Amino acid sequence: MQDVMGIINLNENEEMLREITRHRPLAAVPFAGRYRLIDFMLSSMVNSGIQNVGILVQQKYRALMDHLRSGKEWDLARKRDGLFILPPAQAKPSGYKGDIENFYNNLDYITSSRQQYVLLAGSAMVCNLNFRKAFQFHQNSKADITMIYKEQELEEADLKHSTIIECSPNGRVIDIAVNPAKATSRKVSMEMYIMSKQLLIDLVTASAARGGTDLLIDGILKNLGQIQISGYQYKGFMARIHSIPSYYKHNMELLKSDKWHDLFFKSGPVYTKVKDEAPVKYKESAQVKNAMIANGCVVEGTVENSILFRGVRVKPGAYVKDSIIMQKCEIGENAKVENVICDKDVSITAGKWLKGEDNYPMVIEKGTVI
Repeated sequence: MQDVMGIINLNENEEMLREITRHRPLAAVPFAGRYRLIDFMLSSMVNSGIQNVGILVQQKYRALMDHLRSGKEWDLARKRDGLFILPPAQAKPSGYKGDIENFYNNLDYITSSRQQYVLLAGSAMVCNLNFRKAFQFHQNSKADITMIYKEQELEEADLKHSTIIECSPNGRVIDIAVNPAKATSRKVSMEMYIMSKQLLIDLVTASAARGGTDLLIDGILKNLGQIQISGYQYKGFMARIHSIPSYYKHNMELLKSDKWHDLFFKSGPVYTKVKDEAPVKYKESAQVKNAMIANGCVVEGTVENSILFRGVRVKPGAYVKDSIIMQKCEIGENAKVENVICDKDVSITAGKWLKGEDNYPMVIEKGTVI
């Protein structure tokens, strides 16, 4: 795996998550109590033995740089290889514009790396995956590209954010449908690709020369007849974050012990930015049931079926149910929140009652006082 470099491509569509991505990229969105979405892909790469990781960023990446810092927590603060932030060549309006130009403007980093293979991935897929077996599969199959996929049933709302592939009996990818109107297969691409470094350079330069904007559509899909693509099936826990309901749903899934264990223990530890804070403090009036509570919290009220991030304060008489409360929020005395997502530094004052729907929670933006 020392011959594989990782590239995390953050040119992702954040339109359906604008309430929590207004001030940060999708990769820096808090998840599962004390992590950010990018932690899962970075940890998977590092646990697989990858030592050179480049992150193709777009806009609003200050929060991401603050989280990653030197990459020390992921053992990527190195004299040789390590963690590289690859910014866009110029500022552009927000929104999805395609990733070819960003790849093209950072070809010098790719060509100068000592690795001969590239693992491309995004940050929207939450999983804990050991890429060693996938890379071995890629070498044995002698394919030009290996696409990692998972078999699952998709709801209609998920189709417009998914890529569906079809494979022949020998495992070759014969069709790729991007954001289809109807599911023709249960094989859902995880947007992870393994290929040679030279092939990536060729695809990027050829697409850029012809006015292409998207690596998947203009580089891979349009060349489906000229390059051999194999599909590698992943069978572990996977959650795709593409909307507020999906973010809420997959956070809440982790309150089930089997899902939590599958994500955090089966393929290696998940690393994140270290903060030296005290353990959770439960006062005499606290009542907690089926909750995930990070360090630094002080609980004096009732917490049920909820996730509390670092430094949250739940005052006496407060009731938090089926909610996600991010860092340094405060729930005032006798306040009640149910089916709510509170972004960082939100303050719910005493006696307030907020309630969302279980299929679409209420979102309180960062720094709001209610």
